[in-house]
Amino acid sequence: MSDPVYFLGIDLGSSSIKTSLFDPFKGKTIDSISYPDEEMYISSRKKGWAEQDPKFWWECIDRSLNSLKKKNNFSYIKSIGISYQMHGLVAVDDVGEPLIPSIIWCDSRAVDIGNEAEKEIKFNILEKSLLNSPGNFTASKIKWVMENDPKVYSRIHKIMLPGDFIVYKLTGQISTTESGLSEGIMWDFGSNSLSSEILEHYGIDKNIIPDVVKSIGDQGEISDKISKRYGFNDKVNITYRTGDQPNNAFSLNVLNPGEIAATAGTSAVIYSVTDKDIYDSSNRINTFLHCNHTISRKRNGLLMCINGSGIAFSWIRKLLNEPSYKEMDKKAESIDSSEGIYFYSFGNGSERLFKNKKIDSHLIGLDFNIHSKPHIIRAALEGIAFTLTYGIELLRDFGVDIQTVRVGNANLFLSKVFRESFVNSSNIKLQLFDTNGAEGAARGAALGSKFFDNEKDAFNSLEMISETTPDFQRKDKYLKEYHNWKRFLNKIN
Repeated sequence: MSDPVYFLGIDLGSSSIKTSLFDPFKGKTIDSISYPDEEMYISSRKKGWAEQDPKFWWECIDRSLNSLKKKNNFSYIKSIGISYQMHGLVAVDDVGEPLIPSIIWCDSRAVDIGNEAEKEIKFNILEKSLLNSPGNFTASKIKWVMENDPKVYSRIHKIMLPGDFIVYKLTGQISTTESGLSEGIMWDFGSNSLSSEILEHYGIDKNIIPDVVKSIGDQGEISDKISKRYGFNDKVNITYRTGDQPNNAFSLNVLNPGEIAATAGTSAVIYSVTDKDIYDSSNRINTFLHCNHTISRKRNGLLMCINGSGIAFSWIRKLLNEPSYKEMDKKAESIDSSEGIYFYSFGNGSERLFKNKKIDSHLIGLDFNIHSKPHIIRAALEGIAFTLTYGIELLRDFGVDIQTVRVGNANLFLSKVFRESFVNSSNIKLQLFDTNGAEGAARGAALGSKFFDNEKDAFNSLEMISETTPDFQRKDKYLKEYHNWKRFLNKIN
């Protein structure tokens, strides 16, 4: 009898680190762990800032791997896949030490820099080459460091995205991916190469950009030090790396034009795969390279993001001193309506959905005589779901035909009230699959190592748990609530 074969997936989120061991013969995850138990701390030293310590990310991964290896034989692991929070900046010196905390995705400090660049860069470069405004993405964050902390900038050996830093810690090699450069608005879609225009405009030294590798395929061998620490066999490689939203889509087998994924973790995202280069001059929708893009087979991801989703519901839980999300769901289900309360989850930085404006979060319609905890909880779930519906409307305006949305069995989609609110207000079919980001990264590792011959084989074992369709008896109620919610939104915005 041959030895088992495992693939390890690591999902670096904003709230936690998730790791999973995937058995490709069984077609499922055999063990997984999430760390820490409480949401990871996001530091905000100044208004609009959001930072995390890359060393703490690695500490969490180290603890997760040590916990997993107590129950599993890591010598069976063949390769590793990495998923990570997008758009962040990690700047390291010549010995690989972070010079500053990571400026993460929801940090708003570079908004003005991106807005100014949008005015100065020729429109045809934005429309045809970058497919985005520089916005508040990684390139603009590098420029912010250059302008506001020139001593630090002068010491930068390489810049990395969060996932690149984890690959560096595992391999000792610094690299990035094509899809990673696209999410940082440093990719030229026309020439299929690093954007010289954005580097020249911002004055970014090309030498601080890492070597570029494919998202799926060999990206470097695990170092001897790491192999000994965790008990890996020789020649375990990183064979998959992509941002959390392309990875969520990958996890759900959303790989081809017209297929659509969603997630509602710390942020909420609608992600649609296309073979077209699409530019939204209002920057509400962003185009990035999808993880399975090749020159001969164009695959882009249209991403619509709301910063405040799970983080908003987590805030509500802490505010109301609720013991668990499960108990909150029960309270939301115990009533049939939020009775006129409308919740807006925009309290996590500037929102691309509103042209990088910071409109903050709002709770409207609170009546001390009739409302209680269940009403507030239900209003929060409905409000976040309605924000996703607002994004669905926007994508439909761009000609995206949205009939079915695939999601994983995680985060807010575990809530019945959330699912019903989203499905009935947006008139879509919601398919819930038994997967998560860490498992998706592990499947990606198996594909990247060529254990699976093709994408179809990689997802033969993916199971759909349930399918939710609009309830025609309740649809009118949700549509009315959604339109009331949107009416107040127009006043806020």
